[in-house]
Amino acid sequence: MAKTIFHSTEKSNFILNMNEEQYSKLASRGLAAAMMTAPLLTLVPEITDKASYSFTSGGLVIGGVIAMIIAIIGLMKKYISKWNIFPVCAMAAMVLWGIMSLVKGCDLEISFYGFPERGEGLLAILFYFCFFTSAASLKRETAIKTVIDGIVGVGILNSVIALIQIFTGKLSHYRLAVDEVINAASGLVMSPLFLAMLLTLSLTAALIGFLTSEEKKRRIVFICSSLLFSFVMMFTYSLIGFCGLGLAVIIAFIAAIVLKAPKKRLVCIPSCLIAAGAAIAVVFGGVIGNISSYKLYDGVILWWSDSYKRASACAIYDPEKVDITDTLDVYTYLNYKSSEIIRKNPLYGVGPDQLGLVTLNFSEEIPQNLTLAQYIIHPNNKGSFDKVYNEYLYTSVTRGLPSLAALVLTLLGSLILGIKSFRRRKTVEAFTVCAVTAAGVLIYLICCSCIAVAPVFWTAAGAACAGITTDKEKKAQKKLAKKK
Repeated sequence: MAKTIFHSTEKSNFILNMNEEQYSKLASRGLAAAMMTAPLLTLVPEITDKASYSFTSGGLVIGGVIAMIIAIIGLMKKYISKWNIFPVCAMAAMVLWGIMSLVKGCDLEISFYGFPERGEGLLAILFYFCFFTSAASLKRETAIKTVIDGIVGVGILNSVIALIQIFTGKLSHYRLAVDEVINAASGLVMSPLFLAMLLTLSLTAALIGFLTSEEKKRRIVFICSSLLFSFVMMFTYSLIGFCGLGLAVIIAFIAAIVLKAPKKRLVCIPSCLIAAGAAIAVVFGGVIGNISSYKLYDGVILWWSDSYKRASACAIYDPEKVDITDTLDVYTYLNYKSSEIIRKNPLYGVGPDQLGLVTLNFSEEIPQNLTLAQYIIHPNNKGSFDKVYNEYLYTSVTRGLPSLAALVLTLLGSLILGIKSFRRRKTVEAFTVCAVTAAGVLIYLICCSCIAVAPVFWTAAGAACAGITTDKEKKAQKKLAKKK
């Protein structure tokens, strides 16, 4: 007899009575759609200045609720097993410790909902957990394939918008870099640096897809996507873009060897490099803005264009302390200052999404009747910052070292299980999600989380440790069941 809740009808309990095949199909499609919601709603503030990036937060809420429902069903049906319970529990511990950081933070509302225009408070972290758990509960290879398609799809969506930003300067807050017109691409993820991270994940998945797919149509989509991603990444004008491209190419080369891809398909690697080179050539040709040479703008983008101009999350940089045009100097300075704050608040951090508040120079010279945004960007707060572009440092400084430990355990658990899954299942899907996770783990050393990109990463990480049984194991289980 079918299971029911509170003696209700069998039809009303369709979800509870789904088998693994039905659940995985529904869950994977739900996750693919949920990864799109935050970027799609970011269109609103990009189109009109009258709207704020609370629309992006709303998109995360929609996607997060979808992921939460899927996760609850997966837990009810016991699809989180001994196989992957460790990374799931480790991430749950990270969320729980976030509550402690929230309580210790100076602003409970920001701790929970996140800073306005950022939105990465405890609620966002809870939704990341839901994406991770939902993906970890998938039980079919076809479901993992759908997730991979979703990762590539998010990259395509953002890259199409990025092309409009690059060649017209519209739909973007990154047309200017102080006094230069650079038309930097941010897609629908709020910053060129975050776009570079997203496209690292999407490019990794697309390259492996082209190398291994048996379907001609899919290979065409994957190679076109790879060229598009490589081209757009250069218009993020960032170190992350170059490192991400290099990382994806290296992983693709490893995939070709491990998965024994046809040698002729290795053409995708030089093709991507040519596409990236073409993007740089376009800049040197004077086609973009008012520049005729290519250089990195990491410091200007992350501090002046994003944190100061777009988000009003910090004041303008202090030229006496940091050279905003020197990429290495900017990252070194942010890492050093963040490390100092961690030493003062090692256990709980400063509170989720509150780094910008603790770097302010509270002064009696600043009028007290200002709004939060006006107070933060006041000239007396010059040199404050709200992000450090190393996710491991950022986790430590905002939510404490215990949260960092939980994050590292989650990621290590996911990677180890991802490698074990590939060795056991020997499928392209198992390799791809593990590779995408590895790319994210490495790129997090020079980038940080964002509510429009994190769902993609955490879905991949969850899928990497999904407990999918092989055909051989299924046959063994059926034989054992017959004997009983």
